[in-house]
Amino acid sequence: MLERKVETWLATVRGGKIKPCEKVINRKMENFNLVMRSILFIGVNIIVISRTSAEEMENLILPNNLKIGAAGSAYQVEGAWNVSGKGVSNWDWWTHHCPECILDHQNGDIACDSYHKYKEDVALMKNIGIQYYRFSVSWARILPTGFLNNVSEAGLQYYRNLIDELLYNGIEPIITLHHFDHPQILEFMGGWTNELMIKWYVDYARIIFQELGPKVKIFTTVNEPQSVCEGYNGTVFSPGETIPDYVGYYLCIHNVLKAHATTYHMYDDEFRPYQHGRIGLNNICDGFYPDTPNDTAYAERAFQFTCGLVAHPIYIGDYPSIVKERVALVSKALGYPESRLPTFSPDWISYIKGTADFFALNHYSSQIVTPDTDEARGIYNTDLGVTFSYRESWPTGYLCYVKVVPEGFRMVLQKIKTYYNNPEIIVTEIGFPDRGELNDYSRIKYHRSYMQEMIKAIKYDGCRVSRYMVWSLMDNFQLDAGYVAKFGLVKVNFDSPNRERTPKLSAYWFQKVIQTGILQDIPTYMQTEPEAESRECLDR
Repeated sequence: MLERKVETWLATVRGGKIKPCEKVINRKMENFNLVMRSILFIGVNIIVISRTSAEEMENLILPNNLKIGAAGSAYQVEGAWNVSGKGVSNWDWWTHHCPECILDHQNGDIACDSYHKYKEDVALMKNIGIQYYRFSVSWARILPTGFLNNVSEAGLQYYRNLIDELLYNGIEPIITLHHFDHPQILEFMGGWTNELMIKWYVDYARIIFQELGPKVKIFTTVNEPQSVCEGYNGTVFSPGETIPDYVGYYLCIHNVLKAHATTYHMYDDEFRPYQHGRIGLNNICDGFYPDTPNDTAYAERAFQFTCGLVAHPIYIGDYPSIVKERVALVSKALGYPESRLPTFSPDWISYIKGTADFFALNHYSSQIVTPDTDEARGIYNTDLGVTFSYRESWPTGYLCYVKVVPEGFRMVLQKIKTYYNNPEIIVTEIGFPDRGELNDYSRIKYHRSYMQEMIKAIKYDGCRVSRYMVWSLMDNFQLDAGYVAKFGLVKVNFDSPNRERTPKLSAYWFQKVIQTGILQDIPTYMQTEPEAESRECLDR
């Protein structure tokens, strides 16, 4: 009854039958509508849930130990790119020198201006009920020259202030040491294709553990090595180096894994005995389905070439066999005298194995895998030997590669349990892109369906998922997509110098989920509103 009355009133005002101060109504209607809808679907839930079967209801209840958080990264939210002596990062350099490489030709010079507005951001998190916040440290903000000769006290103080503000408001901080950005001076010397990057990274990590570690208990070393290393395989991702045939990509992966393991052992030796923290590495793991249901070999190959490429050395030891075999095969076909995939020595295999206290999982979507028919004619287009596609029935986010496939999320959780001895899983990124709508119905549907599959994976499959972290807290600079695609629970006005924040409907939905421990139902009106996935998406 309440829902019908309010909707009728809103329709009457929009239709011009009531003439209150129109300027005020026009200015406030969107926010009023957002708040009223959030109230409505919370109230309607009481009725809808009572009609839900006991079994279905069980899959809507969050496990008691599951925490919900949000994420962001330094370059994507902080701004203040040259404030207080900060050095130039590879993403500063990349966006300034190749603006055409970014969809809207923009950069992260200001981004969300979180460097100056961090207290406001923390207040938003507290209001939503966010239980922990994953942020990254800008290496160039701490070591402006990239080296230990200049440690920025101003940079360290910013992160101390952020950590203190989070803790004061009951929000646990989680730090990622490297989230795509590092000092550009190191990139001039080869970046992650230079083995010296291992030492440079460990030197930087030691400063962070020493200065910030006493108040932070969870660290991740490198976010998505696969994405970082794509920067050496084309011009989509910084640093935009086009090193042919994935030579730079594999060398980068090799050095990142060594840097991660060396950092893990350094923390073990120097800090863990009294800081008692934990360390992982953020691994991006998509779901892969075979084009033919019974032919799972190619989907398995895709998983090992992506998620397994990073997870296998850490949890099992060395690269997956199929990866080593395929890269050697294709390398020979391309005329290389040896495999383009570097070889770990037995000592390095042993040193890297076991260097994770939890599995830090980034997951967004799934794909269909089909064998590359050219290989029957002796033509090797990729090391994987497969092509990727999507089912037409899968709803689509504003970025075409994000399809809504919740069952794929459960499948990935099952694989991690099976392959890697059932580690604790911290979901460090998961999210849905749209155009920035305040009434972001599609984002709510995405998270509700994915969280429901996660609950099933925990309750029925025995997966040890302890945290679910939304990407992202707020709209931000989305790398090659610039400010065009939005992932946030909070809208940011990038056209305003003040970067005003406005919570979206999804923020209120998560607020209620966290308060009740129950995945809230989606009211009828959400099913009938125009959907973001029904419109054209961006193919980046």
